[in-house]
Amino acid sequence: MGQQATGKIKVGQVVGVGGIVWSCGDCRCCKSNREQYCSKTVPTYNGVDVDGRPTHGGFASAMVVDHRYVVSIPEKLAPELATPLLCAGVTAYSPLKRFCGLEPGLKGGILGLGGVGHIGVLIAKAMGHHVTVISSSDKKREEALQHLGADAYIVSSDATKMAEADGSLDYILDTVPAIHSIDQYVSLLNPDGKILLVGAAPEPLYFTCSALILGRKTITGSFIGSIAETQELLEFWADKDLTSKIEVVPMDYVNKAVERMEKNDVRYRFVLDVAGSYNKR
Repeated sequence: MGQQATGKIKVGQVVGVGGIVWSCGDCRCCKSNREQYCSKTVPTYNGVDVDGRPTHGGFASAMVVDHRYVVSIPEKLAPELATPLLCAGVTAYSPLKRFCGLEPGLKGGILGLGGVGHIGVLIAKAMGHHVTVISSSDKKREEALQHLGADAYIVSSDATKMAEADGSLDYILDTVPAIHSIDQYVSLLNPDGKILLVGAAPEPLYFTCSALILGRKTITGSFIGSIAETQELLEFWADKDLTSKIEVVPMDYVNKAVERMEKNDVRYRFVLDVAGSYNKR
């Protein structure tokens, strides 16, 4: 005890672990800070570790992980507020940074206002972008505009409003993990615009090729983010004094939390307080 841990992390430091806990370290992806795309990546949960045992994610009171996959939580950032950034947050941050850059003044759309989408709004606004939330209903309009700071809100079923927004966006961060039409959103992009897919739909999505060709538009995808990007996001979040919408719950509430998630009854992320649950016993 009291000795420095392996690598940059020290004993007693508050740290976080994101979506992966191991990768080969030797491939092109691993050597270029893209370890999340390594073919041998071990996910933090629902995966098989290098020793053949399953990975269990955060459902534990202790965890052993290679120091390369650990990030430091800034002192001014409460651990429970940092938690959503380790997966949902970097899932939004990575494509926004890579494909859009930190250039202020861009006009972006956030499709879907769930766990990833709401953080996407906050990040894009902090980058200096004009942000339009696109949702399937009007029920999140007040949340988007008044609480998250979005600049505009469009209901995708409103043909008139969608037509008015035609060709107005530089990019759309698509966070919807369900079957939906791509074509109606491609039309919202200006020439050279991009759709950034981060929501994994369970079935194929279809689009009209000419809609892309005639505007030199792009559909691309992104998976979580690198360890370096996760650390960068944590610092960015702390520097900008951003706050995500979370609900902290104890271990004995986890089944109820899952039921509420299935009903879409969470704004916008549950954080499981494992340590606090054990300390109360």
